[in-house]
Amino acid sequence: MKKSSTLFLYIAFVIYASAQQPLSAAQDSIKKLTEQDHADMMSKLNIILLRPGANGNDPKAPNAANYDEMKANPYPDLPDALVFKNGKKLTAAADWVSRRKEIIEDFDREIYGRVPANTPKVNWEIIKSTDTVLGGIAVVEKKLLGHVENSIFPKINVDIQLTLTLPAEAKTAVPVAMEFIFVFPPGFRRPGDTAKMGGPPPAPGWQLQCLKKGWGFAVLIPVSIQADNGAGLTQGIIGLMNKGGRRKPDDWGSLRAWAWGASRVLDYFETLTTVDAKRIAIGGHSRYGKAALVTMAYDERFAIGYISSSGEGGAKLHRRNAGEIVENIAGSGEYHWMAGNFIKYGGPLKWSDLPVDSHELIALCAPRPVFIGCGDKGDAWTDVKGMFMAAVAAGPVYKLLGKKDLGTTEFPQLETGLLEGEIAFRQHSGGHTPAPNWPIFLDYAARYFNKK
Repeated sequence: MKKSSTLFLYIAFVIYASAQQPLSAAQDSIKKLTEQDHADMMSKLNIILLRPGANGNDPKAPNAANYDEMKANPYPDLPDALVFKNGKKLTAAADWVSRRKEIIEDFDREIYGRVPANTPKVNWEIIKSTDTVLGGIAVVEKKLLGHVENSIFPKINVDIQLTLTLPAEAKTAVPVAMEFIFVFPPGFRRPGDTAKMGGPPPAPGWQLQCLKKGWGFAVLIPVSIQADNGAGLTQGIIGLMNKGGRRKPDDWGSLRAWAWGASRVLDYFETLTTVDAKRIAIGGHSRYGKAALVTMAYDERFAIGYISSSGEGGAKLHRRNAGEIVENIAGSGEYHWMAGNFIKYGGPLKWSDLPVDSHELIALCAPRPVFIGCGDKGDAWTDVKGMFMAAVAAGPVYKLLGKKDLGTTEFPQLETGLLEGEIAFRQHSGGHTPAPNWPIFLDYAARYFNKK
């Protein structure tokens, strides 16, 4: 049997390696390996101590998360996306190509890490094709594995897990909405899952909403590309490229690896006559909202993005003391999402030392439309206001390229969408979930997908 690098199989192996080993022991093992890897990166960066992250559970803790807007902006000045590093102001849309390269270099080196130039090919295999019916619509569902060529280090095997569902009766190539999805092994539960037995049936999911528009949908399992913990950094696509070794400070983290995997899916879509590869939407929620935004920013082939509750490391401004902060991401629980160099900004460097901020990540999506979504008070940890401010600050780049920004700097009322421009924003009342904004996003996307 081939060795797998997915988080699911990795944790499952640890859990079931011994029938007597309890789940907590498996989690402890992963935590220990993660802390060892984090300590190794700290050593490489010559960092002895990090500042503590925000405590989102205990409002009386000394490091309790801040939700007071009066204290939220210790560094209010943001880097100007429309000024070159030499101080020259961009005056024409053509200048953006060069400025974009400067911004990407900063994100590569300090935030998300560099993707190796020689990443291997992915060979896609349909492992199961099923003709079925969803919501009264005939569809063809294909489960696929993307086998990553691993001759550089055969000890590590990476198989990207993807499901693609298309309307069976479509006469032409159709748009596809693809989402990064959560998959947890036994003993784990998806955050925010409050579903109860009984009661009225749920509203049609986003997948059925896509089908009703005549589109297809795809679900991509990120942890089949790269583990969602530091213990797995010597496995997955990152471990494969490092031949089982540890990362360098500017090597890519999991967010960039997940985005790389999404791009390989788009490569595959470009080979299909049934999919319109120029009308592909990428979406994700929470940590996968971060991944969706990174995907949109780096791969200009994706047509539109639904970025849900992405928070710190995603659309939220790093220069904001609200909810989750830089120090949380720099700690051992989440550092694997980022380049090792990002840890520096949780100590000894300050947030204001960052060469870029998240408004510039949104700006990298320009001129393509991007929808920033979030929930109400139940989503406070993601800093809803900070994501809105980043969307506003990305506006000048969109306007330079002849597109519309949010149209306002005033934070909108709950469930009032700002949907007229290529940057969209909407806060729903459902808490930390992407579901309430999916139909709004799909209607927003239809404005672009339905254009001739």
